[in-house]
Amino acid sequence: MPMEKKTYYVSVQAGSVLENEGDTAYEFEIVATEQDVEDLMERFGMLSDADNSSAFRAHLPGVPYHQDSVHDSYDETLTDIYRKLYDLGTEETKKTITGMGSIGEQKPPVH
Repeated sequence: MPMEKKTYYVSVQAGSVLENEGDTAYEFEIVATEQDVEDLMERFGMLSDADNSSAFRAHLPGVPYHQDSVHDSYDETLTDIYRKLYDLGTEETKKTITGMGSIGEQKPPVH
């Protein structure tokens, strides 16, 4: 039996996925199964762990950001989250993420 898909409201900034639109501010709307939401929440947990590591690392001098594997982990996890949101997103969510250039595609040219 396929899992039922529902609409969820996602805040990457807060690391939250909610069923009720009015519960809190959100950036993206997705249509997902409970398993999709669990996967997304696991990725938010990984992002939080990477963020905590990079915050500690930020106080140690000597290694530039672009040569620091802790920051690489954070960046890769964040990109992974945006890819998942794009895959599950409504058309508006897909447009927003594409415009942000968060998952590797080029931003549309400005005329």
